[in-house]
Amino acid sequence: MKYRKYILMLSMLSMLSLHFGVAYSQGDVISNVRAALKAGSSKELVKNLYKTTDLDFDGDNSSFGKTQAEVVLKDFFKKNPPTDFKIIHQGASKAGSPYVIGQYSCKSGSYRVWIRLKEEGTDYRVHAMSFYKD
Repeated sequence: MKYRKYILMLSMLSMLSLHFGVAYSQGDVISNVRAALKAGSSKELVKNLYKTTDLDFDGDNSSFGKTQAEVVLKDFFKKNPPTDFKIIHQGASKAGSPYVIGQYSCKSGSYRVWIRLKEEGTDYRVHAMSFYKD
């Protein structure tokens, strides 16, 4: 009887630690992406991307590998250097996929940014980003 309680308690603790580990990883990615967007760093942003990522700039949508995505994002940041980036909302789709909505500010105006995450092993990575001019 003692062993059953012990095994049950260990199982519950293991499940809790796995749950919080995934949430922490998701939080890390969101934090890293926020910092990279605020700094206009394509190099740092790419570290958090999925192997292929959909990038959408005002309806012009394409899928890119990490190397291509870095070039495209670097060009965007060069044309629109950031003055700020703020997270407006965080949530999850009905299927449980996390997303973030943010406001990217630059000298020429601002963009509404949608960031969608996808699970990769035990971590989360950005699999889609959309920038829409306000």
